[in-house]
Amino acid sequence: MLRSPSVLAQEQETNSTIRLRVLSYNIHHGRGTDGKIDLDRLANVIRSVDPDLVAVQEVDQNTRRNGMVNQVETLAVQTSLHGEFAKQIDYDGGEYGQAVLSKYPIESLEVHWLPGDPIRERRIVGVAEILIHKTRLRFATTHLHHARADLREKQATELNRLLACGSTPVIIAGDFNAKPASLAMQTLQAKWRIATTESMHTFPARSPNRQLDYVAMYPANSWRIVESEVLDEPVASDHRPLLVEIELETHSGSLPK
Repeated sequence: MLRSPSVLAQEQETNSTIRLRVLSYNIHHGRGTDGKIDLDRLANVIRSVDPDLVAVQEVDQNTRRNGMVNQVETLAVQTSLHGEFAKQIDYDGGEYGQAVLSKYPIESLEVHWLPGDPIRERRIVGVAEILIHKTRLRFATTHLHHARADLREKQATELNRLLACGSTPVIIAGDFNAKPASLAMQTLQAKWRIATTESMHTFPARSPNRQLDYVAMYPANSWRIVESEVLDEPVASDHRPLLVEIELETHSGSLPK
């Protein structure tokens, strides 16, 4: 079980490290396993673990099926976090995509297309620039192809090209639709530190039997995994949220593995 925010504050180390609580959550456009669309319930789940950064997938913006609700704005208000939407496609009178929520102001957000089938839903990575305790980092959300392993592998290669370069620290989180031993995950592991060291089942929410959701960090040797946990939430979405606590080394040298 991850430690409470108050305990974390007491344990905060020197200014040479930044400790972050990162949540990855596929919210299934707000529809839970009980068939109800309930953003209040999702906001309560997010708020209950006091995350610093949240990557959200399957987000509706002003669609008919969700009553023309701006889901990012609603979740941001209800969680007292900053929020930005990353559009994937036009859908049902509105838009559909992903979002970033952050305790810290989001300076910018860019959307990059990933390789995919143009006839089907296009896949993206949304990349936010955020300044945390005088350290600039990039926080990305993505949702890789659900059906084709070959496309997931190409998408993983493109994520490496786009984000796993230079000296700026990067966190990427989302629904990778891939098992830990898959070629797509092996491609990412060549550049990134995966924040779950063993399979942590996140899907399906009612009775999870596989991991599809991940948090990963770059440069790999600048980060330390403190703890990770799949939240015991079987109803609010068809995925369970993944919460990780990680530390970033902010000066020369690296944290111990």
